Order: sequence, then structure tokens, then C-alpha cells
Amino acid sequence: MTTANKISVFRILLVPVFVACAIYYAQSASAGKPDEFWWRATIGVFFTAAVSDFLDGYLARKWDQRTRLGAILDPLADKLLMLSAMLTLSLTPWPQRLPLLLPILAISHAVLTIIAAFVIHHVAGYCRIVPHWTGKMATAAQMTAVLWSMIGISYPSVKWPAGVASVFTVWSGWVYLMDAAGQLARGGSRDESK
Repeated sequence: MTTANKISVFRILLVPVFVACAIYYAQSASAGKPDEFWWRATIGVFFTAAVSDFLDGYLARKWDQRTRLGAILDPLADKLLMLSAMLTLSLTPWPQRLPLLLPILAISHAVLTIIAAFVIHHVAGYCRIVPHWTGKMATAAQMTAVLWSMIGISYPSVKWPAGVASVFTVWSGWVYLMDAAGQLARGGSRDESK
């Protein structure tokens, strides 16, 4: 296993640590005695995961450690961290709670993308997933909403960045769905000219 892949596994292992820290802080805040240790730990674990995401990508490129396993582990680690963060900050009594609609949309987006890729690959024998700017904007907006909630910015309300993230998540899902429909209509053509 390459160093980059080990870092991706480390990021996956950080997910339950992040969730536990966030829950402990949310419970302490709900009881009226917010424990700053757990708040700092939550942000620290999230920051460590974000830095390690940059690090494993850098190592994979610099040392030519790009592997099929890494192509699975890296996005899996990203999705697990973001989805667990959105769910935890929505479902626990976190002081600046995220609207539950955001993780519902993000999970729906991820599930539909996986189903579409499976169907296209099964029907056509080939699936081409091309990153689109709306997907990158959705990820950036989701990250902004999560940080907004974690840091505790009260004005404007966390509903604003969460609303922007929701719009881009739906938009990105629509773009990928239309691309999937086009690939099915073309029979999974390998034509990259589009």
C-alpha cells in the first residue's frame, strides 16, 4: 500500500473520531456547559483530515503513487468526512445546527451518482464521469456551511451558506443526471469530444 493510500485510510479512521468529538461538544453545549476542549478537538480533527486530504493528493502526484485503490479511497474518505460532518451538525444539539435538508440532498446526490454509474456500466460496459464545475462548487459550498456551523458564525445565519450549498448540490446532481442520460442514449460511447 502506498503512502498516499495509507493517508487516505487514516482520513477514513478520523471520521468516527470527528463524530465522537462533535457529539460530546454538542451534548455539553446542550446541557448549558459547553466544553471548549471538545469544540477545539472537533475543529482540530476536521482540520487534520482536510490537511491530510491535500497531502495524500500531493504525494500521489509527486511520487507517482496514483493507484486504482487510491482512486477509490480518496473520494471515499472525502465523502465520508463531509457527509458525517453534515449529519452530525444537523442531528445533534450543535449550537449552530445545519439544516437537515443539506445532508439529505448530499446523500441523495451521492447515492444517485453511484446508481447511475452502475447502470451505465452495466448497460453500456463503460461509464465516463467527468467532473463539472457545479460539483466543485457544491463541495466548496458544503465545506463552507460545515465550517460556518462548526466555528459558530451567527450572522448571517448558517441557513445562508447551507442554502447556497443545497442549490449547488441539486444543480450538480441535475448536471450529472443529464450526462448519465446522454451516455445511456449513446450506449456509453467513449467519445470524449463533448
